[in-house]
Amino acid sequence: MHFVGILCLILITTTLFSHLARRMGVPAVIGQLLAGVLLGGAGLNWVHPDILVHDFSEIGVILLMFLAGLESDISLLKRYFRPGMLVALLGIVFPMLFGYATGVGFQSSPTEAFFFGIVLAATSVSISVEVLKELNVVNTKEGSTILGASVVDDILVVLVLSLSLSFLGGESSQATPLPVTLLVELIYFVLIFLLVKWIAPFLLALAEKLFANSAVIIMSLIICLGMAYLADLVGLSSVIGAFFAGIAVSQTKVREEVEHSVEALGYAVFIPVFFVSVGLEVDFSRLNEQLFFILAFTVVAILTKLVGGYVGAKIAKFSNNSAWMVGAGMISRGEMALIILQIGQQNQLISSALYSPLVIVVLLSTLISPLILKYFTKKNLLSDVAIARRYRLVQKNSAGFVVTAQRPIF
Repeated sequence: MHFVGILCLILITTTLFSHLARRMGVPAVIGQLLAGVLLGGAGLNWVHPDILVHDFSEIGVILLMFLAGLESDISLLKRYFRPGMLVALLGIVFPMLFGYATGVGFQSSPTEAFFFGIVLAATSVSISVEVLKELNVVNTKEGSTILGASVVDDILVVLVLSLSLSFLGGESSQATPLPVTLLVELIYFVLIFLLVKWIAPFLLALAEKLFANSAVIIMSLIICLGMAYLADLVGLSSVIGAFFAGIAVSQTKVREEVEHSVEALGYAVFIPVFFVSVGLEVDFSRLNEQLFFILAFTVVAILTKLVGGYVGAKIAKFSNNSAWMVGAGMISRGEMALIILQIGQQNQLISSALYSPLVIVVLLSTLISPLILKYFTKKNLLSDVAIARRYRLVQKNSAGFVVTAQRPIF
């Protein structure tokens, strides 16, 4: 029963910190991340990242991305696929180049410096999604571009990592040759198409005919968790499977029922544990020794994603404010970068002395990213409102939603 007490402590702390964060005008996710820092080894040392916390956090991020898929407009995702591709490509190239250069500047080996770039290239959009949901802008051109870019980014980083483990002497986490891995991942995306088009509607229609309690909700969770598991099995991030599972369910008539139930389940238990688990990884024991290294890489981590996303969005003809918002949405690293770091350490691509400082870099960029995203989102919305007032467009602004229906964001 020890974990039940730990879970109660996590839920009480995250609820309190979320309340305080919103009262202070910052995203609630910041409060939940700081709750993790307080409860973990860097603070009171009451909660440890054990197997149950890890498993609950895994389910939390899967449900979070499933909800993001449920709220996504598939027509917008198709429409902004090209901008998403440009944002993802430049959001990988910039961090890899500057991450490598910064590593060389700290006299790291070329192999180690190259791996720094891979770590900085990773994007974990789950925290950005939480901010977008809080500001009610998931279903806009910027929100759709961020989501699309994160999916492409995840796939490309996995491919770069697989190639790097082959060329840099590391051993891949799976013994399967790269061409076979690519073929399996291609088959997985064919399965996603079939899921959206036929499988999910059929399964949910079947669930409606069952007499079991909450059959539709159970079936939607089976689709979500099943696709997340298969994505992990073929070497992709589980959040990709969960996101596309959400899109598949969103195309059915039970969308609202599923969203209401899964949102209650996720935000009541699993999602708070995910955000706390990120904060639990913070370790300040070697902060003084590596302070300049941490600060330099944190600045590089933030600016390369921000500017890379901005340039990609500008090439796709986005306005300045929209482009900065897209760039800000790509900054968060989260669990994807931490997973890459663990793989690098296991394959001896980075020294053990630099592992903890890089974990702090990932977590600092993750903690700071919601503040930057909220700033640029508010700036973009204010610009849209100003344009709408100038031209008396009270129905829809450039982001595609009703200006007069926007809820307060201040």
